[in-house]
Amino acid sequence: MARKRVMSERLKEEIAKELGFYDVVQREGWGGIKSRDAGNMVKRAIEMAEQGMAQKK
Repeated sequence: MARKRVMSERLKEEIAKELGFYDVVQREGWGGIKSRDAGNMVKRAIEMAEQGMAQKK
């Protein structure tokens, strides 16, 4: 069963650039990033979602 994508490719690239590891993604793909970077990316995506929800209130 295929997994549903939660974040768009564009959003992932934007966050990777913001966090400073997009060069690794370009060279090695998403599998080349460190687990710490992946965790920080998820943390940042959650922060962005929470900010978006707070603005809607």
